[in-house]
Amino acid sequence: MKKHLPNFITCLNLLCGCLALVAVFQQELVSAAGWVVVAAALDFLDGLVARLLNTYSDIGKQLDSLADMVSFGVVPGAAMVQMISQANEAGGYDLPALLPYAGFLITIFSCIRLAKFNIDTRQISSFIGVPTPACTLFIMSLPLILANDDFGLSPIILNPFVLLGITVLFSYLLIAELPLFALKFKNTAWKGNEVRFIFMGLSILFLAILNFTAVPLNLAIYIILSFFNKSSSL
Repeated sequence: MKKHLPNFITCLNLLCGCLALVAVFQQELVSAAGWVVVAAALDFLDGLVARLLNTYSDIGKQLDSLADMVSFGVVPGAAMVQMISQANEAGGYDLPALLPYAGFLITIFSCIRLAKFNIDTRQISSFIGVPTPACTLFIMSLPLILANDDFGLSPIILNPFVLLGITVLFSYLLIAELPLFALKFKNTAWKGNEVRFIFMGLSILFLAILNFTAVPLNLAIYIILSFFNKSSSL
């Protein structure tokens, strides 16, 4: 049965994505964000379990991508559509009725990224472009920040032009030729895992201090550390 355990965890990831999507349709974006966080944890766990049990399989790889397409492709796109629409109505911007659907660019470029990942032999132990879970966690952190806005960021986040800018930026970052390290620990030693330990330490620290506002900051740190990690390996 152990060979099926990673795939079972992947299916739980998919289930969480479906529940998140239902929450988005009901305009309960905070609840949707919670399901996405669980999906991201399961997405990390299925790979970890597969490595520990040495149960890699072709079907597992394909299943993981299909589950990710829902949890980290359809969900963030639909959530962005809702947020742009709500920001447009709240601010009285009177934007074209079809403009909020630009949020689905996230879904389209997530699909392209996942397809590229499956055939790109360079992405075995690292990533090229921002991973779909990281993109989704950034987007789904926005309703959480709005619900717990201790830093007065609501006027910025509730600007539809800012949300459209985020949509375009992340659509590009998903497929950009941007080398990023993966959070895959081959062992618990410091040597060889320095950048991972530094990132995890800073992420936990900022989450403790800044709450959900730390999520966008942590993504920026991830990209910066990846740049220096790449530079140091040249």
